[in-house]
Amino acid sequence: MGKQRKREQAAESPPEIGVIGDLTDREADICEKLLEVPVGGECRLYFNSPGGGSYTAIAMLALIVLRDLRATGIVLGECSSAAIWPLAACRRRMVTPYSVLLFHPMRWQSEESVQLSEAREWARHFGDLEQEMDKLLADFLDIPVEQLDQWMKPGRYVSGREFAAAGLAEMIDLSGRKR
Repeated sequence: MGKQRKREQAAESPPEIGVIGDLTDREADICEKLLEVPVGGECRLYFNSPGGGSYTAIAMLALIVLRDLRATGIVLGECSSAAIWPLAACRRRMVTPYSVLLFHPMRWQSEESVQLSEAREWARHFGDLEQEMDKLLADFLDIPVEQLDQWMKPGRYVSGREFAAAGLAEMIDLSGRKR
């Protein structure tokens, strides 16, 4: 195949976006790349992320949904915690037998000095946010909230095999792809 044809095929293939590392640290870069995909367009997201902030997770999910992106999420290694939300927004999800997804209740921390009244309000808000996000995730994964609760509390590593067996992703067989 000629160089020109290879360039044409590359131009025709959907954009590929790495969701690698902490989502919060990479939020601007990942969102910028998602915004470059035309509305209603196709893209591939490659995940190897331990998660990040809850608001970052919701923002990425919302960006994929509101722009009607036909995203395929591929879990190369880890897709844990907050990274599960943008994966859930993908219309097609793929995992390997070696992929892992850590489901756990939301965690929060504050590095700021706050008054007790602010801390109480944050705790109230955080409790509401956790419940709403769990419902949203169950809805996007199309599983009962009770099944999600079993994975979330106290926190559970779900293997790629288990995730695929639950009907939430397609399994990629790496064994026959030797060079």
